[in-house]
Amino acid sequence: MRNDPLAFLGNELESLKQQGLYRKLRILEGRPEAHTTFDHRSVVNLSSNNYLGLTTHPKLISAAAEAAEKYGVGSGAVRTISGTLAMHMELEQRLARFKHVESVVVFQSGFAANAGTVAAVLTKDDVVVSDELNHASIIDGCRLSRASIKVFPHKDVDAARKILKELPPAQRKLLITDGVFSMDGDLGRVPELSALAEEFGAIMMVDDAHASGVFGKNGSGTVDHFKCHGRVDIQVGTLSKAIGVLGGYVAGSRTLIEFLYHRARPFLFSTSHPPAVTAACLAALDILETEPQWIERLWDNTRFFKAGLEKLGFNTGMSESPITPVIVGQAATAAKMSDTLFNRGVFAQSIGFPTVARDKARLRTIVAATHTTEDLQYALDTFAAVGRELGVI
Repeated sequence: MRNDPLAFLGNELESLKQQGLYRKLRILEGRPEAHTTFDHRSVVNLSSNNYLGLTTHPKLISAAAEAAEKYGVGSGAVRTISGTLAMHMELEQRLARFKHVESVVVFQSGFAANAGTVAAVLTKDDVVVSDELNHASIIDGCRLSRASIKVFPHKDVDAARKILKELPPAQRKLLITDGVFSMDGDLGRVPELSALAEEFGAIMMVDDAHASGVFGKNGSGTVDHFKCHGRVDIQVGTLSKAIGVLGGYVAGSRTLIEFLYHRARPFLFSTSHPPAVTAACLAALDILETEPQWIERLWDNTRFFKAGLEKLGFNTGMSESPITPVIVGQAATAAKMSDTLFNRGVFAQSIGFPTVARDKARLRTIVAATHTTEDLQYALDTFAAVGRELGVI
């Protein structure tokens, strides 16, 4: 009988269990709402990226259903062959106006947008200057490009300057930061880094996945929030978080987008978005532009919940956004706290190494516009009880 060549993976899984890093998938059994059902349990959901609650907004559901009925459930091809629909072009044009840029290209995911863009734009002769806490998709794109990678400490503009100053002036450079960092919820140093990019002739790139629909006018992102229009060469956004649907996009000059049409491998080799997804994204943009109450509610809820956690004595780090980490230290503690909370009706997923540093394990909470005050107060009361039982506060 043949020996299993993948048997070593069992040992790896056992190691994850011993470190408190093994997590079972929670199964969503209801709608992806702020209060829903996972694993047969009704919970306040603090683990979703559905910032504005648009995943179940009637206008998005109606738009998706109508598009599926009219055009079918799939496009049948990649964009560069026969898979570009008129509504794909409409979505890209709408997003370009939304982001105040010349052009936009839509990808199948935010991960594909980041990785595909960095890998397409750079070569092995170029260099990336990257914040140490930038998203994994940026890191993977850098590796795929084979460019040299220089990492500066989190938000340390002086360190980034030192790196740029030591590089050959003629070498092509990409300076990149998250707009909102996904694990800590703090904002990137977009204005300061944009000034550095201008000083040293670098390409400036911002991953605005967690800022889309949250910061800036009508949720247009951190570039608008910081008034940096015209200073950021490449903006990456998402359609699967606050927009509530699926996908990612890159915003920039017409030349950049035309180039990505021809060289971004995820765009070239992935079937395009189904009509239902595209139509729902268009409906979401309508809502962002005409129903500002969703973003207002998101921030009201964020301030309420964040203040409650801090008053209880939890370590919420540097958060400036609806992402609020509850930092507890060791992965095993975070996992136990997460499981105990879940059993009492609050879903706050634990995050450990390598996603965050070994001594910075946490529960990452994300507030939505559709949480009620009762939901959030119940979550705070439950956090208080469990935190005291486990000695976290």
